[in-house]
Amino acid sequence: MPRKIVTWVVLAALVVTFVGILGASVADGALLPVNLTVGPITLQDVLFYAFAGLTVAGAGAVAFSRNILYSAIGLLFALMGAGSLYVLLSADFLAVTQLLVYIGGVLVLILFAVMLTNRITEVNISNASLGVAGAVALLVATVPVLVFIAVATPWAAHAAPALAPTTRDIGNGFLTRWLLPFELASLVLLATLIGAVVIARKELKQDEPDPSLG
Repeated sequence: MPRKIVTWVVLAALVVTFVGILGASVADGALLPVNLTVGPITLQDVLFYAFAGLTVAGAGAVAFSRNILYSAIGLLFALMGAGSLYVLLSADFLAVTQLLVYIGGVLVLILFAVMLTNRITEVNISNASLGVAGAVALLVATVPVLVFIAVATPWAAHAAPALAPTTRDIGNGFLTRWLLPFELASLVLLATLIGAVVIARKELKQDEPDPSLG
């Protein structure tokens, strides 16, 4: 078990390092060597399908793994694959945000929660799961709609632009045209944090024993 976890961590570190180097190269204005071709396939195509496969495999591990720790590690690879795709789309800001916020913040929080709730199997769950039958029914109802949308939508084809940094344009947009929505979103997040603290304090007070009964 520890050996498997170390292997997963080492592989994750390698992917994070690769994404960081690639993102730094994009931020500096460097371009991917897309002219390297093997027949009709370019290097950029190979990287895209590799990162897309990594994302899908990680998402599959989250959904199908019976071990919650392996599900968290699968989520790590899914988020890293999505961040890598952002780099290929010349969205360096989103790629770095994916690494810092989702992987460095949210995923670490999830891992701590998993480690601290090692006795979660002893908790009685009031709402029973629908199991495989419910999952199959949801799959049958959802997949045809998604396939129809993917096939019937007239996707606009554009020439692939050159990779270029986008952080400056996004920062200027946040501080000029989109300043009001940006500040409103920060107020909503602040209200959410305050609400979570208030609810947690109420639950703590309810769990505290009454000193008069001691």
